[in-house]
Amino acid sequence: MNVASHWDSVFRTKTPDELSWHRPHLDLSVELIQRFAPSRSASIIDVGAGESTLVDDLLALNYERLTVLDIASAAIEESQKRLKTIADRVHWLIGDVTEVALSTGPFDVWHDRAVFHFLVDAEQRRKYVRAVLNTVRPGGYVIVSTFGPQGPRKCSGLQVMRYDAESLHGEFGKQFRIEESTVEIHQTPWGADQQFVYCCCRVE
Repeated sequence: MNVASHWDSVFRTKTPDELSWHRPHLDLSVELIQRFAPSRSASIIDVGAGESTLVDDLLALNYERLTVLDIASAAIEESQKRLKTIADRVHWLIGDVTEVALSTGPFDVWHDRAVFHFLVDAEQRRKYVRAVLNTVRPGGYVIVSTFGPQGPRKCSGLQVMRYDAESLHGEFGKQFRIEESTVEIHQTPWGADQQFVYCCCRVE
């Protein structure tokens, strides 16, 4: 089974409450996006959004230029159903972030909660960073969240990487200036703790 098929199967067979990373609202992400991109005309991409309600919350805050990307068509379909008639206010993309053409850039904010840590191959990570550099404008912000050092070693049956703020920023390099980092202890829908690290950088 390829990666896209794997994630399609996950989203077609499980409800959000059966997914360990699910939160009803990504409050920390919303706070960071509002701080780094206060203008409602800012162009924002949510990478690997799954069925996240981040797009709902950003629409409710009147952000006007939103792109949602996920490798699983099933996740995109469910998000569109949830948003109903306002789904057409969002640009939807289905594809692998390391391969897909991100034609809606340049972006002011690149947001990724829990995609980067699935890139266990170094070349995949290099492609990801190139995609960021090619589509986020100079002065734009990159918000990436991964499992922290005490986070899980596997997720949804796949191996993951774990990072602290320094090692996560190190994957991106000198063209990115770190603005801040924070640790979030996420509680899974069944009450277990997962450590996430958020790293926020500015593209030089």
